[in-house]
Amino acid sequence: MKNTFLIFMVLILCSFLITSCGDEDTSSSESFDLTISGLEDLGNDFAYEGWIMVNGTPQTTGVFTVDADGNLSQNSFDVAAEDLEIATAFILTVEPSPDSDPAPSDVHVLAGDFSGNSAVLTVGHGAALGNDFATVAGTYILATPTDADDTNEDSGIWFLDNSSGMPEVGLDLPTLPAGWAYEGWAVINGTPVSTGTFTSATGADNGAIYSGPNGGPAYPGEDFLTNAPSGITFPTSLNSGTAVISIEPVPDNSAAPFALKPLVGMIPANANVHEAIDMGQNLGSLPTGTVNR
Repeated sequence: MKNTFLIFMVLILCSFLITSCGDEDTSSSESFDLTISGLEDLGNDFAYEGWIMVNGTPQTTGVFTVDADGNLSQNSFDVAAEDLEIATAFILTVEPSPDSDPAPSDVHVLAGDFSGNSAVLTVGHGAALGNDFATVAGTYILATPTDADDTNEDSGIWFLDNSSGMPEVGLDLPTLPAGWAYEGWAVINGTPVSTGTFTSATGADNGAIYSGPNGGPAYPGEDFLTNAPSGITFPTSLNSGTAVISIEPVPDNSAAPFALKPLVGMIPANANVHEAIDMGQNLGSLPTGTVNR
């Protein structure tokens, strides 16, 4: 009888151990390292978020920020080992902070496919901006067509090419995916002033807050004649300044140019008004990175 009782107790104990082992969480996490250069501080209202593609579905790897020197607040991230092992790609987005939407935003900055245990991140990947911008080109003129005063023609910039004798498209830019727009800038005494955002180099941009009373040409650009920002006087001279075309997130995180500036051109100190001036490529401004799992 005593032996029967002992056997019964052993069976109960074994059953308990088997059940306990079956309930144990056997999942594990694994870390990966993220190295990126060329990102900028997004301020208090936005942050960067990483994603891995697992069976065609984006899964977050965590949120991080970047300081004024371009340093990431975090370089190593932990995710489920089984997901990281089968992940096919990594995507970096810009997200509101705080963010109430668990899905990625449209603002895809970088992406790369895993090859073995690493992925090279570029803006040209199809899950990012989808173009490396290697063929971009730009031309502009100095002119102020929105007023009747011909003494301040160096106080306006228009991204068009009139070298044929007629105004033509001055910007050769690829179409941007959702979440992005181009923006023109003139750097005046060290301060970047927007000429407006646009998605097509044909047609006016969405900004004319500084222009005069007359209509401007149907191309991106601006006359700097009225409503001058604090610290700047209009009209001005854009000579010795800088012309910039940037790529901006939508919604925009800042009133200043974003890190992506594919076209930049120094405006000559003795620039002739109404004459076409070429811009140069600035592809070194585009961020790059790697992921190692």
